Amino acid sequence: MRYLTFALGKGRLAKKTMELFAQIGITCEEMQDPATRKLIFVNEELKLKFFLAKAPDVPTYVEYGAADIGVVGKDTILEEGRRMYEVLDLGYGKCRMCVCGPESARELLNHQELIRVATKYPHIAKDYFYNRKHQTVEIIKLNGSIELAPIVGLSEVIVDIVETGSTLRENGLGVLEEVCPLSARMVVNQVSMKMENERIGGIINRLKGVL
Repeated sequence: MRYLTFALGKGRLAKKTMELFAQIGITCEEMQDPATRKLIFVNEELKLKFFLAKAPDVPTYVEYGAADIGVVGKDTILEEGRRMYEVLDLGYGKCRMCVCGPESARELLNHQELIRVATKYPHIAKDYFYNRKHQTVEIIKLNGSIELAPIVGLSEVIVDIVETGSTLRENGLGVLEEVCPLSARMVVNQVSMKMENERIGGIINRLKGVL
């Protein structure tokens, strides 16, 4: 029997995912060791392998079959646009992708003005403005504190993930429009889904039972 390989987004997401998997009997002792330098963790008994990856890389590993199953945020799935099946909403890591900015920017959104939008998520921002709002905008990709952009005049608005909104409020910004709800999702490689349908289907059904 071949190993089923899981790629998990590093950090809180991986921790929550392993807690969830434990409820359906999928565990990995090796991952419990905080001091480990290992890259790949194996459960020999269940023929499972796990590895941790940076979130944006998880869909890539899954599309190319280096991982059969991945767990990553919906934001990453939308931004990366990889070919794979999204099979389950795991319900944690809940937040929203929003258009944010100072209250004064609301008018610019309503009147389809040509504005600048700063974001870590250029594909999501472009899809939202061009395909859903039919508004022409200039998209500026940033990697760090996106909230800075409207404050220093780099952009009129930002497209970013909002959990509580407290960082926005502290900086005089607010949510102007919601793009989409986000949460952790399970994705599956298209070939693996056919080849390992029984095993993967079994895992999905057991997870549905506890969710």
